[in-house]
Amino acid sequence: MRRAILIAALLTTKVAAQNAFTWQQIKDKFEAVNPTLRAGQIYIDESKAQEITAYLRPNPDFSSALDQIQPFNGNPYRPFGFVLPLFSASYLHERAHKRELRLESARKATGIAVSQLADQERNLLFNLRNAFVQALQAKATLALAKENLAYYDKLLAVNNDRLKAGDIAQVDLDRLELQRVQYETDIQTAETSFRTAKIQLLMLLNDRTPVEQFDVTGPFDFTEPLLTLEELRNMAVASRPDLQAALEAVEKAKTDYKLAVANGSTDPTFGVDVGRNPPIPAYIGFSVSIPIKLFDRNQGEKARTQMDIRRNQRLQEAAQAQVFSDVDSAWAMLNSNRALLRPYKAKYLQLADKVRETVSFAYQHGGSSLLEFLNAQNDYRTVQLNYLSLVGSYLTSASQLNLAVGREVMQ
Repeated sequence: MRRAILIAALLTTKVAAQNAFTWQQIKDKFEAVNPTLRAGQIYIDESKAQEITAYLRPNPDFSSALDQIQPFNGNPYRPFGFVLPLFSASYLHERAHKRELRLESARKATGIAVSQLADQERNLLFNLRNAFVQALQAKATLALAKENLAYYDKLLAVNNDRLKAGDIAQVDLDRLELQRVQYETDIQTAETSFRTAKIQLLMLLNDRTPVEQFDVTGPFDFTEPLLTLEELRNMAVASRPDLQAALEAVEKAKTDYKLAVANGSTDPTFGVDVGRNPPIPAYIGFSVSIPIKLFDRNQGEKARTQMDIRRNQRLQEAAQAQVFSDVDSAWAMLNSNRALLRPYKAKYLQLADKVRETVSFAYQHGGSSLLEFLNAQNDYRTVQLNYLSLVGSYLTSASQLNLAVGREVMQ
């Protein structure tokens, strides 16, 4: 029985270890299962179906008639003796490439839908990346809190031995014990933040995996960007789907104007009829019906579509200005966080560790006061937490830069 329990525990541990997802795995799963993106894809399919409707030809008309039926002509046995059958068909011929223009407009509407879905995915990926960064930050903070608590417990054990030897007073040990609560608080806060971030990730992934069996892994540090601001701007102009949608809206508006002009032209209706009219045994006739565009020449739609071109051109200019603003703002925030992180990594982390070790050693040997010892411990904790917070801010600003550019340029 014990062996079975042990095997089950090992298998559970193995499954839990297998559920630590990297960013690429999280992203791939998100793109495959997120219900919002899947709904957007269905909308694109609907738009493609409208392309079929736009290119359909008009249906021909067919009619038939039987005239001069005489049921009361005195000869009840020949009511159809003088009947005149008539069969006719007609077809509306669309001129000025109306069908082609309708299809072009529908295809451009599909292109806009594709770009809008890409833009929606861009924003959702930003939310996903932020949740992933928050999970990594909470995980790193939790590891730091546990490390700090383990280190502090070792010092408490040493000072407990010193109390027994008479090197320190009971009140000093009590004060040390009181300081332990902040490390326990750090652990509890980090665990709550880690759990909350994982819940957000699971929601975006539409995943019902228990939070305890879900984990993330990846580098939690900062790197120097390899691209310049001008390169990022050019990439954003080429990549941003919202700007692409704005450009496509201008082109669609131009096509809609051409269609409005085409709809102002006349479309003839061609007809043919076959019948019988004694003494003519059978006859065939042809007809052409042409509407006279005397009053309605589609003036309103022509004017509206012309104004729609200008409106979409102004929206495209606004979208392009927003792209540059987003890139510049994200770049400035990234550089600000990077400027703060450099001295931490190059100097302050090692200095805080050195001071903590030196003061701890001195206190254990009577060379420093209790207050100096506690301040050194607190300074180390503060510097480490500030560094993790700055790394989290840096990775968040990197995600903001990816959002601004429209593609992943920072990991």
